Amino acid sequence: MGALDESLTKLVGDRTAKVLADSLKLRTVGDLLHHYPRKYVERGQLTSLDELEIDEHVTVLARVEKVTLIPFKARKGDRLEVVVTDGRGRLSLVFFNQGWRQKDLRPGTQGLFAGKVGVFNGKRQLASPDYQLIDGEEGGEAAGRFAGRLIPVYPASAQMPSWKLQLCVELGLDKHLAEVGEPLPAELRDKHGLIPLPEALELIHRPRNQAEKERAQERLRWDEAFVLQVALAQRRAADSALPAVARRPSADGVLAAFDARLPFTLTEGQQKVSAEIFADLATEHPMHRLLQGEVGSGKTLVALRAMLAVVDAGGQAVLLAPTEVLAQQHHRSIVEMMGDLAEGGMLGGSDLGTKVVLLTGSMGTAARRQALLDMVTGDAGIAIGTHALIEDKVTFLDLGLVVVDEQHRFGVEQRDALRAKGSQPPHLLVMTATPIPRTVAMTVFGDLETSVLDQLPAGRSPISTHVVPALEKPNFLARAWERVREEVGKGHQAYVVCPRIGDEPEDAPAKKKRKPVSDDPEDVGAASDERRPPLAVVETAQMLTKGPLAGLRVEILHGRLAPEAKDDVMRRFAAGEVDVLVATTVIEVGVNVPNSTAMVIMDADRFGVSQLHQLRGRVGRGSAAGLCLLVSDMPAGSSARARLDAVAGTLDGFELSRIDLEQRREGDVLGQAQSGVKSSLKVLSVLEDEEVIATAREEAARLVAEDPDLTAHPELRTALESLLDEDRAEYLEKG
Repeated sequence: MGALDESLTKLVGDRTAKVLADSLKLRTVGDLLHHYPRKYVERGQLTSLDELEIDEHVTVLARVEKVTLIPFKARKGDRLEVVVTDGRGRLSLVFFNQGWRQKDLRPGTQGLFAGKVGVFNGKRQLASPDYQLIDGEEGGEAAGRFAGRLIPVYPASAQMPSWKLQLCVELGLDKHLAEVGEPLPAELRDKHGLIPLPEALELIHRPRNQAEKERAQERLRWDEAFVLQVALAQRRAADSALPAVARRPSADGVLAAFDARLPFTLTEGQQKVSAEIFADLATEHPMHRLLQGEVGSGKTLVALRAMLAVVDAGGQAVLLAPTEVLAQQHHRSIVEMMGDLAEGGMLGGSDLGTKVVLLTGSMGTAARRQALLDMVTGDAGIAIGTHALIEDKVTFLDLGLVVVDEQHRFGVEQRDALRAKGSQPPHLLVMTATPIPRTVAMTVFGDLETSVLDQLPAGRSPISTHVVPALEKPNFLARAWERVREEVGKGHQAYVVCPRIGDEPEDAPAKKKRKPVSDDPEDVGAASDERRPPLAVVETAQMLTKGPLAGLRVEILHGRLAPEAKDDVMRRFAAGEVDVLVATTVIEVGVNVPNSTAMVIMDADRFGVSQLHQLRGRVGRGSAAGLCLLVSDMPAGSSARARLDAVAGTLDGFELSRIDLEQRREGDVLGQAQSGVKSSLKVLSVLEDEEVIATAREEAARLVAEDPDLTAHPELRTALESLLDEDRAEYLEKG
């Protein structure tokens, strides 16, 4: 794109270019032109001062009559009050801590002033209005240019305010707009009625009205959707070209034996998704499939059947879990489900069976050595573990399938390192229990085929969820602990979840300064603010054992316990030897104790919507109904309470995921949000623009099929290179 790749130094000078780069990561002319306004302020039409309406956006032509700088009495700072008149009325302009404006706004100066009319002490005023002073210019001409336009308001910084950014952008448009290339093919623009990119950039930055702004946004929305979908279509095409070993289950192998022993019938959804997976495994290019499903929908069973199909075909499968607790839970449940089929080659094991081994970082030397040996010799058809599976010393005889549980918790490098352990690229099945809206799946996981499990197995009980307003109605919290005692009295068990662990040496009276109490990822509410510190596992467990749950068997579980201690607690809880488990989010996924019927989530407002949905999925997993109580100090009517009410109001994880996404920033759809990189989406909304994304996906697939390397579309290739900087390209390459 030539000049658009030029450093901003040539356009705005060294000092301003440095500020733009340091504060906003804008380094080239192209970066600047694609830094779009986040909103627009209406200047309104020219209005006489005696006709102003409160809350109206207005532009007035007036003369400065009086200027007064008023220091604040109780704190640092000042207020600049400017009285202007048009001969028929008067209006106050007020600027806070901007005394330097006295140099511009001298009595007798004439200008155009734009803002929203407010009222203070019975007087109408404009707070921090935009203005343009008229110097030797006919007021009517200046007013014609100034009034009625939309004022762009840019994502800015303290060092680079929006008005200064606007000047930089105007300079870039005037000098370089003619050099902007056209990434979208002409036939695609014509087909969808899209304006050229140079015109879109002109109108997004300098719209005269709402219609022009919307035309620009429509075109730029398409750019973001289409370029991203081309990247994903190329990734899918590259994947389909890779060789892989086809893995087909035998009619009388371990999978058939396992299915014959199942004490229940697979749901229709499980059968459908299994068929999709088996069809992928039977091809000679790697499967890349996302399996998403509601909490408790039976994803682990579907994944196990896929692993057994690969074992039938002479290969090995691994299941990668994000935590030791989850890896151990998976290992226990899979061994229990398989019975003697998990004891292949062992005394009493089935002739059709295979070994199922566990590998975690905390295992003893002897057990670890045996697991490694079983994997390298092929005796272990299934390996389950944490990131310990990724280490160099771990090798497989014939790795055919990688299953990644809770994909979002793993880095790209970890997944890639595991997949590289196959002599040929292994098949990949990514699982997530966090329901994902269709548009998000088409972007975040756009290079994966998607399977959805939205049916709960027979026998799963409903979960009732209620908000407990602890401050407003403390008797409700007392009743919550009574409900826990009642469930235990019926022979059931309960969880109490807290946002913080609580044994941190840093624990001290909360300071007003925001400071994390703990670096532990389980401490989701650790950052202190004006509120009290988040409730913690250690202190809450002590309070419960001495108070409302005295006499019950209460234990704690969190990520900083020694691995053997965590495993011991989970084993005893699963065996019914613990009545109440006070834990962090370490129990969020995978933990399956059907006898657990109640969950109390303390400081529930400090958790995300999807996380709350995941947590409550730990109860109601057996024949008895589940109960989830969301305890919060937040008042009715607050946004935090609205989130909790939404969780209490539905068990539909897909609906909750939409709510969750609406309330958080959408993040970088190429997976960079976790590292704090700003979103690559500026105009496109993955929630609201489903039609654009779906259509762009179809068009991108068609174009890549015709021209895989984009030879006939050099400008599109350039736009793709701009989107896929080194980190993001690596993400797609490895993802």
